[in-house]
Amino acid sequence: MEILRFSAFWCGTILFGSILLEEAAEASIMPIRRLCRFCDVQATNCTGTGSCTVECNKTSICEEDGQVCVSIWRKKDDNVTFDTVCHDPAQKLYGLVLEDYNNNKCVMKEKMGMGSQFFICSCNEDECNDHIFFSSITDKDPQVVAVVLVSLVPLLVLAVVVISSFYCYRVYRQRQAHSKRKKSPLDFSDAHAIIMDEEGSDSSSTHANNLNHNTELLPIELDVLVGKGRFAEVYKAKLKQGSSVSEEQGFETVAVKIFSYEEYASWKNEKDIFSDADLRHENVLHFLTAEERKVQRQYWLITAYQPRGNLQEFLSHHILSWHDLWLLGGSLACGVAHLHSDTTTCGRYKVPIAHRDIKSSNILVKSDLTCCLCDFGLALRLDNTLSVDELANSGQVGTARYMAPEVLESRINLENIESFKQADVYSMALVLWEIISRCSAIGEVKEYEPPFGNLREHPCVESMKDSVLRDRGRPEIPNSWINHTGIQTVCASIEDCWDHDPEARLTAQCVAERFDDMEYLDKLSDRSDSEEKIPEEIFVVDEK
Repeated sequence: MEILRFSAFWCGTILFGSILLEEAAEASIMPIRRLCRFCDVQATNCTGTGSCTVECNKTSICEEDGQVCVSIWRKKDDNVTFDTVCHDPAQKLYGLVLEDYNNNKCVMKEKMGMGSQFFICSCNEDECNDHIFFSSITDKDPQVVAVVLVSLVPLLVLAVVVISSFYCYRVYRQRQAHSKRKKSPLDFSDAHAIIMDEEGSDSSSTHANNLNHNTELLPIELDVLVGKGRFAEVYKAKLKQGSSVSEEQGFETVAVKIFSYEEYASWKNEKDIFSDADLRHENVLHFLTAEERKVQRQYWLITAYQPRGNLQEFLSHHILSWHDLWLLGGSLACGVAHLHSDTTTCGRYKVPIAHRDIKSSNILVKSDLTCCLCDFGLALRLDNTLSVDELANSGQVGTARYMAPEVLESRINLENIESFKQADVYSMALVLWEIISRCSAIGEVKEYEPPFGNLREHPCVESMKDSVLRDRGRPEIPNSWINHTGIQTVCASIEDCWDHDPEARLTAQCVAERFDDMEYLDKLSDRSDSEEKIPEEIFVVDEK
């Protein structure tokens, strides 16, 4: 009997133990839900170096299995914030893939192209995203550091040699230019006034930028008022090259756009757009610097001066050849394509930009009869971090005559940043129509008239809604225009660009490529004699 009781006791013990082992095994394979710091975006004093505590007072169990802890540090202007969340590493966060989530520490790594200074880290232990570390080379293995340094030494030496050689060459060129100015009288002709395209532009640009880096105001003497708009006035001005005031002192001609203190927001937006080094392009107005003139209570933007003025004035005074049309239209499309592109010409990432006020009076004509875009007061950086609300707050902007149907109707698709580019392409199509209307290749050329010329001088949004939305109207393309093979191709592109459906429109890059494909037609055409007809002083800016 005792033997039976003893056997039953051990059988029960073994059975109970096996049940516990099975439960433990099941528990071991069940995914553990992490305990993470979890706060909405909040301000922080963390400087972005060393290590910091996010100071989030909320701790939360992640909602889903397999989620890890994430911390995000942002700095935009003077605003510094932390954002702490749970996230599934199999999914993208802000368009990024979490790469370091298996760590037990949250080590910050910087991500470029996010519209602000942006660091992110992820880790896979409870509350590991509370204490974060900003990575630096000192955190790495000393042997790795030594290998990196040894590898970089030849490159650094080569870089120093190249930079030194370039600097010496620039100094030599500047001295030569300075000596030539002393030996010859000053010349303010077209060839010398345009400081961004000719060889002489190097010295003026360097001079302006050096002064700006030294936080000094440029020595500028305003000349004449050449344009006046809603937000600012534009002056032709002389940039003094020397420090002494004498008859031998040299000048370069520049354009100065002056905003009052009340128009700070407009000045700052244009300054921020121009300050992006990736904006620089031969078909975008060359920017020198921006200044706050406290004594005059003014804000200045200083750019290259284009004495041939804006495209609207140029078309009003000149009849174009096919070659002129090809140059102006192709360069306009190239400029817009550069704004819209998310890469530079050398393949580096850049933030696309929507101009949002493309019209003939916001396009300047350069000495070689190519276009450059100007007036970026309403431009918008199409940063992928912008929310729908931020895009919606940008409002219905632009000039009514050139507004796309979806802009007139306030129905632009805020979920897709391509919508802003498509609106620009519509406006560009109207400008291309203006250029064709003044080309001798179409036959009889009438007096210049803007798109929808049957409307009053400055039509309101409601008037344009009637013409563009209700009547589906567009500027007329007469049959005589399509007798010329090249103009027929441009007209077909225009019709594709002002299509009522934004998704059906061509991209600016596609239009630029079509102009390139027409180069053989241009080579067959006679060269224009418009150089002899162009007055030296036309520079009118219309910001209405």
